[in-house]
Amino acid sequence: MRIAIISDTHSRTAAVQTALTLMAEQNVEMIVHCGDIQDGDTVRLFPAHTHFVFGNSDYDRQEIATAVSDIGATLHGAWGHLEIAGRSLAFTHGDDVALLYDLENADTFDFLFHGHTHIAREHQTGKTRVINPGALQRVARRTFLILDLPDGSARSIDV
Repeated sequence: MRIAIISDTHSRTAAVQTALTLMAEQNVEMIVHCGDIQDGDTVRLFPAHTHFVFGNSDYDRQEIATAVSDIGATLHGAWGHLEIAGRSLAFTHGDDVALLYDLENADTFDFLFHGHTHIAREHQTGKTRVINPGALQRVARRTFLILDLPDGSARSIDV
């Protein structure tokens, strides 16, 4: 299964549309958004097979929740957990440092995805591979990540 992980889109509709086109070209079957989407109009650009969490810049949470419902997607709140192809994935925005630390050190998840810093990076904590896919705003290089399961290969995609 091919999953796209994206974060910190900050209402940048043109960049989001380009990213979604690239995801479709890569035959992505699911999208995980790690927060800071900012508005319902941007949410409505995404397909139903998207999983969202809130970020610290998602001020009107009711508007975002309504938009997620309108497109038939899933909103997980502060963090989400999915079991896919025998792998355990957690995702959060990353602004709640205590939550991020707890998820990273739980030694429960195969992957933990987060945004917030706008810096694409990856490291390993115990069994958990921790990945920030980057951002589509306030960065020199706009990126998202594609994860292939069950093998776990991941690659950054430039937008």
